[in-house]
Amino acid sequence: MSDNPFFSESALPFHAPDFDAIKIEHYRPAFEAGIGEELKEMEKIATNPEAPTFENTIVAMEKSGRLLSRTSSVFYNLTSSHTNDQIQEIQKEMAPKLAAHSDNILLNAELYDRVKSLYEKRDELDLNEAQMKLLKDTHRDFVRAGAQLTEKEQQRMREINERISSLTTEFQENLLALTKERSVLVDDANKLDGFSDDRIAAAKEAATERGYEDQYLLSISNTTRVPVLKELNNRDLRERLWKASAYRGIGKEGGIDNQPIILELVKLRAEQAKLLGYENYAAYKLDPQTAQTPENALDMLKDLVPPVIANSTEEQSAIKEMMEKDGIESEVQPWDWNYYAEKVRQDRYNIDQSKVRPYFELNRVLKDGVFYTMNKLFGITLEERNDLPVYHPDVRVFNVYDEDGSQIGLFYADFFERESKRGGAWMNSFVSQSHLLDHKPVIVNVLNIPKPAEGDPALISFDNVTTMFHEMGHAVHGLLSDVEYPSQGGTSVPRDFVEFPSTFEEDWAIQPGVLENYAVHYETREQIPQELLDKVIEASNFNQGFDTQEYLAATLLDMEWHLLGTEEIPEDVQNFEQQALAKYNLDMEAIHPRYKSPYFAHIFSGGYAANYYAYIWSEVLAADAFAYMQENGGLESENGDRFRKYILSQGGSDEAMELYQEYRGQEPEVKHLLKRRGLDAGE
Repeated sequence: MSDNPFFSESALPFHAPDFDAIKIEHYRPAFEAGIGEELKEMEKIATNPEAPTFENTIVAMEKSGRLLSRTSSVFYNLTSSHTNDQIQEIQKEMAPKLAAHSDNILLNAELYDRVKSLYEKRDELDLNEAQMKLLKDTHRDFVRAGAQLTEKEQQRMREINERISSLTTEFQENLLALTKERSVLVDDANKLDGFSDDRIAAAKEAATERGYEDQYLLSISNTTRVPVLKELNNRDLRERLWKASAYRGIGKEGGIDNQPIILELVKLRAEQAKLLGYENYAAYKLDPQTAQTPENALDMLKDLVPPVIANSTEEQSAIKEMMEKDGIESEVQPWDWNYYAEKVRQDRYNIDQSKVRPYFELNRVLKDGVFYTMNKLFGITLEERNDLPVYHPDVRVFNVYDEDGSQIGLFYADFFERESKRGGAWMNSFVSQSHLLDHKPVIVNVLNIPKPAEGDPALISFDNVTTMFHEMGHAVHGLLSDVEYPSQGGTSVPRDFVEFPSTFEEDWAIQPGVLENYAVHYETREQIPQELLDKVIEASNFNQGFDTQEYLAATLLDMEWHLLGTEEIPEDVQNFEQQALAKYNLDMEAIHPRYKSPYFAHIFSGGYAANYYAYIWSEVLAADAFAYMQENGGLESENGDRFRKYILSQGGSDEAMELYQEYRGQEPEVKHLLKRRGLDAGE
């Protein structure tokens, strides 16, 4: 396999993946060889006749597995962003093998003995903070994998891990198929009343690509809520589209059924936690997080429920009143909420989103909004280049330069939705920063912005604007990483800390100095009128009761699934879900969870099981940090430099909350979160 591009580091700048050379047939042999290579490296470390040292054990482990890492970083970006039947087949095959491979390392008794011996005499080793953290984390990883279990228990752990890996892969594959299965075809353009011409054209183009001539295709989003519902005047079509989204994955009318996967996953996770001595899976997952225990996370979440319900109840009354003006006397339904919330927003703030969108042209938002803010804060500049191969024609590549002109790394942007991409938005690393490996970062942001018809400008919603800022927050966490060891690079931080830098960046999108710079009409080139700008900012907090309640409902649903013991697994997914929501008074008919269980990718195919609370936990930090920065001058390089020094550059080289307190000088205050979400009752 001398022609396999994964068998040596890419010769492209910063070892960026050579997508022109990479073929489907390269992945399987690269995975197999990578697994074998790393096992040999680990065995050599484990059987080293010399006494264990930090260098010959921990550092040696950090240097291992380069072939497998190169292959995985490319492959698992494509499984989410541009997959196909062949990739899915390889993913399904490799999932249990990679789970077994991880177990073969972390359950290697000789290797663990070396790590354990170093851990027990850690105070005698003269380690710096990053080294001490790496040693503690490595030891913890072995223990949490089951290194201290009996041989029989370890065998059961291997079986559980292998099965969980297969189930999560199957769940992910089903979600992609569900997006196609539940798409809604419309045969009459008149039913799309409320859509702009460019959106109608895009819907027709999407239907044609699927083989449906003279029809219109509406895709569901990854969330229960479908963004286009706020624009559709046809109530029957809104209901049809919402139900297509909300009732996916339950095997309705012979469709794809994710419920058996959920029940088996939850049971296996509960058993896994019990084997490791934890009361439940939530306790196991939160142990290494900043929240530490489910009780700590639940206390914060439950404190938010009353003010959130109070706000959403007020919002529902206003929506009901607006519906009555339209002659609709029925109760507010979930497919009514965002449509009439938009009408209330227009009525209160006299703001029409169709008149706002022309001021948010994607390229302008990216360069004069997102990149402009990154430059003002951190001194970095991004310049597009067109000479590097990409995995899809829509992907763009940018050089990233520091203030002194030196190149930091590369940034890839993949913004438009397509059938080969899962829903949502995320950041990945093709190459993670590490001084030990002499690697600079190669980072990608992936979003799902509706693609305009050929030749039309990409006019995006303000929600997509803030998502671009959010994902760039993850990107700079990776790009500005400045650590020695690869396992501590960039976003290698606790799950309930990783969303802090990204959420922090969101708020710059509505700062007047930033908004004025990028909110320019795509045709007239006129800046957004100050009156309209003021309304956009004022209206940004509207409907926060709904937004927060649907999030809290999903978060507490996640917790309830993973607080179950091995003998408490229900038989009916939908019944359990309803009971879980009722427990917290979050079973309002008009507001459903942001994700229902059958398509809750974060917790059943991603890494957020029992950790979905992390978004709002991190938002406490983000709101506090943003308020702190505003108190000290706002968008100034001195503020950005401090954030870069204490947060972004450090990655996982120190304890997350210690980093925050060094940056902030105190613990975060929740009052800034309430203000950010408009839940502070005007205080």
